[in-house]
Amino acid sequence: MASTGSAALEAMIEEATVDTDDYDDERAGLFNMIEEHLAVPFTTTVLGVEVTVRKIDLTADSIVAVCTRGHHRQKIDLLDLPLPTPAPDGAGWIDAYRHWAGR
Repeated sequence: MASTGSAALEAMIEEATVDTDDYDDERAGLFNMIEEHLAVPFTTTVLGVEVTVRKIDLTADSIVAVCTRGHHRQKIDLLDLPLPTPAPDGAGWIDAYRHWAGR
């Protein structure tokens, strides 16, 4: 997936946060768009180990990817999750979230 331009990311953020009142509401709006549009499961590599991203979850202070490998499960902040090449469908929403978060 080609990198999404800044104007496009701003438009996506506006779409996700149009009816929000504060930071937490904005993050929840972005989570809803990611959850709706991101194609899961997908595989990626974290610290040299292949993992499967099974779902996206909203915690008290971040959006996380629920990653599995065998019987092990780990939540990784979506801001820190390396995306595979090619990125899964809907990964533009992760780009929008990262842009919103200043990353």
